[in-house]
Amino acid sequence: MVARTRSSQAAVEERRQAVLRHVVEHGETRIDELADHFGVSLMTMHRDLDDLAKRSLLRKERGRAVPFPAVTMETATRFRESTALAAKAAVCRAALGRIRPGSTVLMDDSTTLFPLAPALAELDRLTVVTNSVGLAQRLGSAPGVQVALLGGRYHGDFNSCTGPEVTRALSRIRADVALMSATAVLSGQLFHPLSEYVEVKLAMLASAERALLLVDHSKFGKTATHAYGTVADYETVITDTGTSDAEIAALKSLGVPVETVDPGDNTP
Repeated sequence: MVARTRSSQAAVEERRQAVLRHVVEHGETRIDELADHFGVSLMTMHRDLDDLAKRSLLRKERGRAVPFPAVTMETATRFRESTALAAKAAVCRAALGRIRPGSTVLMDDSTTLFPLAPALAELDRLTVVTNSVGLAQRLGSAPGVQVALLGGRYHGDFNSCTGPEVTRALSRIRADVALMSATAVLSGQLFHPLSEYVEVKLAMLASAERALLLVDHSKFGKTATHAYGTVADYETVITDTGTSDAEIAALKSLGVPVETVDPGDNTP
């Protein structure tokens, strides 16, 4: 009975994520049209939308489902946490072997890095410096990890901090490795919608001996408002097999090694 209940809950969440993707792709949509499209009752669709609205993933207004603005959806943690989970876990597994016990590690606020937290907690004498409240919370209780949270202007949507306080603190740190991701990558060029996050990423790169870029396939082939360098600034790019051959070729043309991992392979 428990297994069937879990399976049912998983199916409901899968449908709700599909509803969210549909609304994002098609814009404002009538609720009755969504019910017809997904083959469920109007009452079921209202329940789905109530749940998504409660999580601030979309807005429910007068018989319609309305997406949030594109910039919010590209950057807000609540949207990013639930996307490409298998791919994120795979790239994190691949990065783990490149982190040595006793290291000082910089981590940006990318949700791509969230699956690393439980594994990092097993490493001894690790110091993690991050502007992500979410990562700090995930690592804070680990006995072998010291966490330094970079404070500055707090952004609730992103659950992280930016600003001159963050970049000044980073200028006084020398880390062994920076683990970072990107909102958008096109032909090896990196992009982010918000300039204040670009400043944090650049400061982390300047403060680390080496840097790894962990990017799942969903980030490729896209741009955003602010360009801030290329993958050539990183020692290695780790991505998954869903990334197109053309994008991988563009990465390699810039002289950076690329490791491609299979999200279906759960080997540690």
